[in-house]
Amino acid sequence: MAEDRVQAGEVLIDEEEFGQIYCEWRDRILAALADRPFAILGIMRRGYYLGLRLREDLAGRGGPEVPVGRLDITLYRDDYHLKRKQPKVLGTEIEFPVEDRRILLVDDVLYTGRTVRAAITQLADFGRAEKVELAAFVDRGHRQLPIAADYVGRVIRTEPEDRVFVLCRELDGVDRVEIVRG
Repeated sequence: MAEDRVQAGEVLIDEEEFGQIYCEWRDRILAALADRPFAILGIMRRGYYLGLRLREDLAGRGGPEVPVGRLDITLYRDDYHLKRKQPKVLGTEIEFPVEDRRILLVDDVLYTGRTVRAAITQLADFGRAEKVELAAFVDRGHRQLPIAADYVGRVIRTEPEDRVFVLCRELDGVDRVEIVRG
């Protein structure tokens, strides 16, 4: 299962519902972005795999080739030093020019906004994108920064002390959303 989870949680969204939510989310994203070329940048870990899935779905529909990159924002977080003494860096890979390009930033869970802020800061180190749009599979609220997603799969109510996990078949063998309360 997911290596970054402490324990298994209560299932909020099962595999069937996950598929339905994903298809609706994907369709909104692809319809909105169909008019111009764009690139996908997934925030490691699960945002990257959701981004790859979006690209595959677009190609499967006869759409254009969409480049996909990944952002590891570990060292860009304003709180990374509080989480571990030796942060686990997974690596950033952007093999296309960012300058003047429309970017779809993909994340699995939108919470405080700090991950997205870190991703935008890191992205700026690669160039100035024409426009950056955010796709979050789950928005759980409790923002600490003024950040909102352009495309949201599902909004769920949580408490600040809860932990929400989006599991992806590419990493976890199953698609679902779990919560560990308190």
